Amino acid sequence: MNFTLKQLRYVEAAGRCGSITNAAELLSISQSSITAAIDALEQALGFDLFIRMPAKGIQPTPSGKDALSHIRNFLEQTNHLDSDLRSIGGQPVGALRLACYVTTAPHVLPPMLKGFVRDHPGVRVELAEGDMVSVVEQLLDGSVDLACTYSNGLPEQVSFTPLFSAPPYAIISADDSLARKPSVTLAELAERPMIVLDLPFGRDYYTDLFHSRGLRPRIAHSTRSSEIVRALAAGGFGFSVLNIRARESARPEYVCLPIEDYTPPIEFGIISIAGVRHPRIVRAFLDHCAKISSAGIFDDLVVGRSGDSLKN
Repeated sequence: MNFTLKQLRYVEAAGRCGSITNAAELLSISQSSITAAIDALEQALGFDLFIRMPAKGIQPTPSGKDALSHIRNFLEQTNHLDSDLRSIGGQPVGALRLACYVTTAPHVLPPMLKGFVRDHPGVRVELAEGDMVSVVEQLLDGSVDLACTYSNGLPEQVSFTPLFSAPPYAIISADDSLARKPSVTLAELAERPMIVLDLPFGRDYYTDLFHSRGLRPRIAHSTRSSEIVRALAAGGFGFSVLNIRARESARPEYVCLPIEDYTPPIEFGIISIAGVRHPRIVRAFLDHCAKISSAGIFDDLVVGRSGDSLKN
């Protein structure tokens, strides 16, 4: 059976994009090159990989889905082999593909990457983002090598490396009477309108904090943006609950208050495919993150219990 790595990459991109046009744009090649690769592989395999749908793109056939899974696994192995071979006798080189939970990315990625890219000049970091469901899917389908996310709701196919505990905290207008307290309780918060971060796992996690105490939060606003959450809280539209504090201190209009009676905090860390041997470049990044975590580089992202209220 004769096909090339280039053809496999073209076919995989078409399957991932769901469109020959989008795959061609992604790879900066002609649409005819994508089509030729699909035709050649279908002829070699003896079955159709995709259903062509005019004006709607392409959709994998059942056999095509299985083939794409094998192709992605194979391409993943070749990428790792290339990285390891290039790294023999020296520093890791190549691409590290890293996904991150979108609301945490601006706060955790800079400290993660700063020292790593300095110490590993031969490494190119390719970043992706998404909600907690999306980053796991990107890891499982081979789109990324690692993903940064919280510990809740993870499937058994992934391994979780914790970096720091992220207890929930309240964010509330500096004009609210609660802002003068060193900490708050869930019961005190439940008396006020809530601004909820409405992302997969996030909404249920934040509302379940109250439900576990027999309380029902008064949800007044919902948004998929943590920046809008902060802006609404600063504007006095209600309180919200988050886990990671913004590093910037650009909004004196709100404060971050520890919550006294929360359930055990969730962990923030890095997920990888369980039970696999990682290439050198991935191991180097995991080792780097473990070291900076032990050094306390993430401590200023955490709002603790009573006595740790912070103006943001």
